Amino acid sequence: MFVIGCALVAAVAGADESRNTGHFRTGHASQISDLNAGSATPASVHTSLHDLSERVAALEAENRSLRATAPPGELETAPMWPWGPPPGMELQGRIHFDVWTYPHSTPGTNAFESGDATITPQDRLELRRARFAVLGELPGDTIYKLDFELSEAADPQFRDLYVGWKNVPVFQTLIVGNQKRPYGLDHLNSSNFNVFMERPLVVQAFNRNNRRLGLLSYGVTQDEAWNWRGGVVNLREIQSDGLYASDHWQLELVGRLARSFWNTEDESRYLHLGVASSLAVPDGNPGPGRAINQARFRTEPETRSRSTWLDTGAIAGAESFSVLATELVFNRGRFQAVAEYQNIWLNRDPAVGDNVFFYGGYLYLSYFLTPHYQPWNRNSGILGRVRSLTGEEDENWWCYNAWQLAVRGSYADLSDSDILGGVGKNLTVGLNWYWTPRSRLQLNCVYSDISNHMPVDGQTFGSALSLGGRVQVDF
Repeated sequence: MFVIGCALVAAVAGADESRNTGHFRTGHASQISDLNAGSATPASVHTSLHDLSERVAALEAENRSLRATAPPGELETAPMWPWGPPPGMELQGRIHFDVWTYPHSTPGTNAFESGDATITPQDRLELRRARFAVLGELPGDTIYKLDFELSEAADPQFRDLYVGWKNVPVFQTLIVGNQKRPYGLDHLNSSNFNVFMERPLVVQAFNRNNRRLGLLSYGVTQDEAWNWRGGVVNLREIQSDGLYASDHWQLELVGRLARSFWNTEDESRYLHLGVASSLAVPDGNPGPGRAINQARFRTEPETRSRSTWLDTGAIAGAESFSVLATELVFNRGRFQAVAEYQNIWLNRDPAVGDNVFFYGGYLYLSYFLTPHYQPWNRNSGILGRVRSLTGEEDENWWCYNAWQLAVRGSYADLSDSDILGGVGKNLTVGLNWYWTPRSRLQLNCVYSDISNHMPVDGQTFGSALSLGGRVQVDF
């Protein structure tokens, strides 16, 4: 067709030229005369079109024959690289735009935010997340994922970045690289599916930013009733520089065991119970050239802020600490209740200070105003993407229109003995509008109360009211 099109263009161009110059090129005079006179397409062009049509018909027939005789699945899995992604590759991403404002704050929360009791927390317009990930499978049951966070243009970071193997005897799936530590359900859930904009105080404080470099095993029973994760990780976040360098390894043994109780006839009804634990050995007395002491627990006030309002600082003399976390999820149709409770026991060198104990938890209740529910991923023991109770989204996903109300109370105590990280109490009310399964608007109102905090500009307690909104999509 391209050749025929070029011939027609050349013929018309020749006709235009002939009008301007008054003479014709040899071999084209009769064709140009026919075209100028408004006659039918030249016979040679008709012949070429007829020949091309017959060739296309023959190729289509041959293609149908090949598809009919090809082994099942062969055509779908045939390699396409470099003309397309290799088999098993998947692209994912998410965009979260946030706005936060602080209509009320006291001198204490002013000081915790800015260090100055007279300066109020500043309103924020923020690209909260701009993630792009590539994941897939390779021959030999090899899996991989590269997940990049691009929201801070001056400091791009990675999130999940690992290589793994499936169908490993005993261990089932083994993954080495940067991945989530397996405690804190609200951290294990995807930010695309969490009911509130920010994670609870205790979950963020005890497992800040969640991902660490390590080796973990992932398993599930055949009926998906039980699932588990466990292994060893390094305590330091390396998502900015990809490096840990020290004579002290600062390792942590981690594990999680979860049980899902599910009415298989109705996936909108389920009960989940889970327990997680860890044992960590931080470097409480780092010397010259050693990595920073990782025995530190801190969190923002369940909003986006410049500073962490609860913060123990690096705890000198820390020799070890252990975590015990429990989790519960109950869902019945539109209604859902989720609770977690976590503890940390930290042992210190007696010459430096006493052992300390930190703890906290949260409870939230949510309800869909429309006929929708949030399913449970039994394979991994985390929340899934919101679905319709009627199955309407299967045909009309573009008019999803799900509305959800939620309220959460949370608590975290990071003050014990001479460590005064603060005691935080939060109440959050949220409204979610899912206009499609992969896009939503979130609105949060957060009341924060902090007490028993180490003095900052003379302040040890304070409160604040925060209002937040988010527009998000994922793909």
